[in-house]
Amino acid sequence: MRILIATDAWHPQVNGVVRTLTSLARAAATLGSEAVFLTPEGFPSLGVPTYPGLRIALPNRGEIARRVEAAAPEAIHIATEGPIGWAVRGYCRRHRLAFTTSYTTRFPEYVSVRTGIPLSLGYAVLRQFHSAAAMTMVATNSLRQELGHRGFKKLGFWTRGVDTDLFRPDEPAVLDLPRPVFMTVGRVAVEKNLEAFLALDLPGSKVVIGDGPQKAELERRFPRAKFLGEKTGKDLTAHMAAADVFVFPSLTDTFGVVQLEALACGTPVAAFPVTGPLDVIADHPIGALDTDLRSACMRALPMSRETCRSFALQRSWENSARQFIGNLAELQPSRVPRTAPLWADRRPARS
Repeated sequence: MRILIATDAWHPQVNGVVRTLTSLARAAATLGSEAVFLTPEGFPSLGVPTYPGLRIALPNRGEIARRVEAAAPEAIHIATEGPIGWAVRGYCRRHRLAFTTSYTTRFPEYVSVRTGIPLSLGYAVLRQFHSAAAMTMVATNSLRQELGHRGFKKLGFWTRGVDTDLFRPDEPAVLDLPRPVFMTVGRVAVEKNLEAFLALDLPGSKVVIGDGPQKAELERRFPRAKFLGEKTGKDLTAHMAAADVFVFPSLTDTFGVVQLEALACGTPVAAFPVTGPLDVIADHPIGALDTDLRSACMRALPMSRETCRSFALQRSWENSARQFIGNLAELQPSRVPRTAPLWADRRPARS
């Protein structure tokens, strides 16, 4: 199956959506399916207010049509609700093509935190966006229930996986820091609730890996914490493996793939009992959930690193990709996109 995935989030961004889609494409290839991407590359862009360094694409209808038709996909999936997502949604609606979507980011909460726009308005917009899809894929049962209560329809499952070949416990970085090391990894932004972690009275050291608009402010306010900046690949893995506890303070993530990545490195997780951690950790002895985040950190500290690794080994990207492809195979689209006209560049959308 040739699958076109439309996404507003793409390289060089470093976030859970980009990592998820990249891993999905690799795993899908092993199952005989090809994922091609329609991304912001090549479109003019605009800086996002209140978020330095992040830009959104400004797509035009003609180029969107050209890229979709050049890709000649057998299925279309829209991964994000940004301008690229809306543009591809519009193309599919005009041409009466079935498509799927996924709900991966709590944009209403993020926008509300930054602008004060009511959650109800944000969710109304997202309901409209996803209502046109043949299926909206969600990662967890708790998120499915929550969105159902908010009026979303046609919800299906698409679980997440972890690259256990990259994220390993056997080559930890050498950290010249007092132990224990409590670490968090991700975008350093207000919606990630990092202050809840940094303000804790914990023994040892607190480490933040990542970059974002709140980094300078938090470095000033919490000078004893170590901010190591953005890390990728084996360097990231080595640092995650060197932590004693991975702290996930977010209250707004829909899943949090980084939790599985930490577990694959043998590092237990401490988090609040909210969507994402509730579904990943649940009652498994691989982490601790508590409304008192300090208590969760201390309870996670003595947990078995071997048990964490074993848990992650059962959550492969191949299984995730198989479920994703299965969702697409169940659909009965009215027709597939026509092949590109002779004048069009017939190469797939660049990734």
